[in-house]
Amino acid sequence: MKLQFAMDTLTTQAALELAAAAAPHVDILELGTPLIKSAGLSAVTAVKSAHPDKIVFADLKTMDAGELEAEIAFAAGADLVSVLGSAGDSTILGAVKAAKKHGKGIVVDLIGVADKPARAKEVVALGVEFVEMHAGLDEQAEEGFTFSTLLRDGEASGVPFSVAGGITASTIAAVQQSGARVAVAGGAIYGAPDVGVAAATLRAAIV
Repeated sequence: MKLQFAMDTLTTQAALELAAAAAPHVDILELGTPLIKSAGLSAVTAVKSAHPDKIVFADLKTMDAGELEAEIAFAAGADLVSVLGSAGDSTILGAVKAAKKHGKGIVVDLIGVADKPARAKEVVALGVEFVEMHAGLDEQAEEGFTFSTLLRDGEASGVPFSVAGGITASTIAAVQQSGARVAVAGGAIYGAPDVGVAAATLRAAIV
């Protein structure tokens, strides 16, 4: 299972500092949506240039203009680009077309999708790399949210998936046991006093 670091910061410089600290311990460096909205796709280029050996994930959460948005992200250096699962199939197909052109991949983020397993099957059939079983920050704060729901949805989907939303050193083993391809950690790393140690701790919990 790969470890993905979601860098939810707002400046390219902060992202570069976080990436430098965590890179020895993670496989995928994700530029969060707020970062890309704040700093632009030049942040993707900067991170990829600094870490050419890492998979760089541009979390665009595209909802429309799939081919166009994916195209500009891949041209900026992204290896993976996210499209929302609630987007239409034509949007996802457009993004997949751009990915194939560049030899890269599309990840469909299922945040806000009610029936995640069903939509996961549909979008993988459209040619995406994998899906993300994702509970956003707002959803995690809602009454009744349980992390185990994401794992059950992933297992039920029967397709390659990642898990994002509240992953910590104490939960990452369960993520691996669920069969996830990727564990996505954000706050557990960037919110720690020592980013490198936090990333190393998560890495060590993956067997």
